[in-house]
Amino acid sequence: MSNAGTKFDQPPLKFENAPESDSELRKRLAIEEIITQNVNQHIALDVLIKLSLTPHGLVNDNIRRVLWPQLVGVDINRLERAPSLDDLQNHPEYNQVVLDVNRSLKRFPPGIPYEQRIALQDQLTVLILRVIKKYPNLRYYQGYHDVAVTFLLVAGEEVAYAIMEQLSTTHFSECMQETMEATQRRLMFIWPVIKFENPELFTFLQKSAVGTLFALPWYLTWFGHSLNSYKSVVRLYDYFLASPIYTPIFVTAAILLYRSSEILKEECDMASVHCLLSRLPENLPFEELLKTSSKLFNKYSLAKIEKDVDELIRNEIEKRQAEEKLILERRRKISQRDTASRSLSLSQWLPNVLTTKSVLVTTAVSIVVGFCAYYYKNQYLAAGIS
Repeated sequence: MSNAGTKFDQPPLKFENAPESDSELRKRLAIEEIITQNVNQHIALDVLIKLSLTPHGLVNDNIRRVLWPQLVGVDINRLERAPSLDDLQNHPEYNQVVLDVNRSLKRFPPGIPYEQRIALQDQLTVLILRVIKKYPNLRYYQGYHDVAVTFLLVAGEEVAYAIMEQLSTTHFSECMQETMEATQRRLMFIWPVIKFENPELFTFLQKSAVGTLFALPWYLTWFGHSLNSYKSVVRLYDYFLASPIYTPIFVTAAILLYRSSEILKEECDMASVHCLLSRLPENLPFEELLKTSSKLFNKYSLAKIEKDVDELIRNEIEKRQAEEKLILERRRKISQRDTASRSLSLSQWLPNVLTTKSVLVTTAVSIVVGFCAYYYKNQYLAAGIS
């Protein structure tokens, strides 16, 4: 699924070095102790999940470099060696990937040496092309590079490729289909959650006809494209790696619910609401939002949500059919009025046209035509032509 025609504004990424809070320090020390106590630094999956979901996640990139591969199920002792960029230049998606990677400079740490930045860009290009070459059924989409660059910065080229290979066949497989149909339908899972939790907000958003386009880059990139805080991005990645596949839907719902007062003050039209929603505020309380997301996920089954989405789609189809029927009926009535109007005009015009003069002219023309026909027929007969 390529969405090459869709462009999203991308804020520069801030790689702030805020000092550790006391709670971050305590958690980091606890995780480091768990790692050192386990053979080969391997931690049980249930422990990993708990560490990733609870406040501050895995705390810093040194720990993520060790534990992200374990969360995904990547064996770092069996990594494939990366090919060169030259080996992949004939891939049909090569040019598009290079364009997107070149536009992703805001995702790299500021002030890094030019040579290092170029090397990272080449590694990112190779990483992406390796995945889509190995899995021809998966389609590259704009935004995929935003996910890949996050894993590249944290884990390095070979581990990042192994992680992206795994996620592309699981979490992102729906996004990598030939069309966006499945992704668009999945985004509609936001609405039942909003309806169940805040009917007023749901009614407002439906009335505005805002749709789900505002949330598309959030879902496609795990918010990596839309946030300007690197710390927030990697914290969300901790959470998503430890959660079921469709968790970004519930995080999106949690954000909308958190911003409900602000949204309801907006003009209820598509342009205004889309503009408001598509720009994520800085300093969102993500720890609070992630707790809400987990509660929503546990509260509403996917089966219940899917049933409600089916009903929403049916209602939308019926609404469109009714609108189309109304349009056709209006066109039919207009056509009938125009036909009647033309008939009336013609009946009023004919008596005025058929004056004595016009009758004489018509008769004269008829006589000339008849004479010519008679003359040429005799000429052909005289020449032996029938």
